[in-house]
Amino acid sequence: MDTEAQPTERDRSSRPSGSEEIPEPEGPGGRSRFALAARTADWLPGGGISLTLLVCLLFLLLFSTFVAQPFQIPSGSMERGLRIGDRVLVNKLAYRFGAEPHRGDIVVFDGTGTFGHGDYVKRVVGAGGDHVVCCDREGRIEVNGRSVDESAFLYPGDSPSTVRFDVVVPDGTLFVLGDHRSDSSDSRDHLGSPGGGMVPVDDVIGRAEAIVWPLGHATRLRRPDAYARVPAAEGAHG
Repeated sequence: MDTEAQPTERDRSSRPSGSEEIPEPEGPGGRSRFALAARTADWLPGGGISLTLLVCLLFLLLFSTFVAQPFQIPSGSMERGLRIGDRVLVNKLAYRFGAEPHRGDIVVFDGTGTFGHGDYVKRVVGAGGDHVVCCDREGRIEVNGRSVDESAFLYPGDSPSTVRFDVVVPDGTLFVLGDHRSDSSDSRDHLGSPGGGMVPVDDVIGRAEAIVWPLGHATRLRRPDAYARVPAAEGAHG
């Protein structure tokens, strides 16, 4: 796209007859930039179109590396919200600059060394310092002494968990579960493994912000209200 302003035609009546039009000087910086772009376009097959495409691809590469990236859902472990084949947009800056994952967030993380090779998508149920228990008298998961009603996002017919556990989440880690509890390999399956099934925050790639494909299923992924009344972990500071 041409970024130079188009010059306006001078008033011909104010120019002496026989005078030659003097070109306006261009700064050396602008001249060198346009000359470099022109030489690059001449060198590339396809000229300016190829150069434009390369710039766009470079921008997309940098954007997906540092800002946001689409991920495809490989299994049914997060149904009913995330279905097999859905593509979700993951915000890679969500937990940078001092921010931490919250209970209820859907996160994508590198499971190497904890869950297995590859990236996983799960919901955060407990963060550093949280005491997570299954289950209360009504079969609900309890976090820091508060029962959590997960019915708004649990897969229909699933119980919060058929596996009993009572864990305190170490600082700097997360306790994560899939929404389709009967079809999810999550923190419960690794309680006896090194690390106790906890996911290091440093392994989190980002927070899933929205389903972007297919278009008929596209929606923003919001943090549910179910965890809003859970008190802070003992010893935590707000």
